Amino acid sequence: MSLPPKPTAPQGPASAPGMTMPPRPAGAPRPAAPAAATAERRTLVVGTGISLQGTVTDAERLVVDGTVESQMIQATELQITQSGVFRGEVQVEDAEIAGVFDGTITARGSLVIRATGRVLGVARTRRLSVEDGGQLSGRMEMLTEAQASAPVPSAAPQISPAQHYAPSLTDHQS
Repeated sequence: MSLPPKPTAPQGPASAPGMTMPPRPAGAPRPAAPAAATAERRTLVVGTGISLQGTVTDAERLVVDGTVESQMIQATELQITQSGVFRGEVQVEDAEIAGVFDGTITARGSLVIRATGRVLGVARTRRLSVEDGGQLSGRMEMLTEAQASAPVPSAAPQISPAQHYAPSLTDHQS
C-alpha cells in the first residue's frame, strides 16, 4: 500500500510582520479565516472514535463526539452529541447533553438534556430543560443566583500536606 506524497507548504508563520504573501494562483482554494477574525471561541472537538483522558484547561467550548474521561474540566460550554460519552467532573456555564454524561456536572447557567441524552450522577444547574425521552438518574441540585455566580468547589477537596500529618505516639516522647 502506498500513500500519495504529502503536499509541500511553506513553513513558519503565514503573516509575519514585514512579510507579504505571494499571490494565490487562480482557482486555488482560499485559506480558512483566522480564528481571531471570525471571533470563534477556543473549541476542542473530540471526534467520533477518539478517546481522551486527562485535564482540559483552556478550552472555552468542548464538543464530545467520542469519549472523554477527566477528573475536572472547566469550560464555558459543553456539548455532548448523540455518539458522545463523558465520564468525570465538569464545571461549565451551559451544557447540552444528547449522549451520555456519567459523573458530576455543574452548569451555572443552563443544562439541556436532549431526547437522546442521559445524565447519570450529580447534576447542579440554575436552569434545567429535559426533552421528552431525556434521562436524569442520580442527584439533582438546583442552584440559586448566588450559588451560580460563586465558584463551585471541586468534589475532591484540596488538602495541604500539613493536613495529612497524623501524629504518632513516638512524636510526644522526650
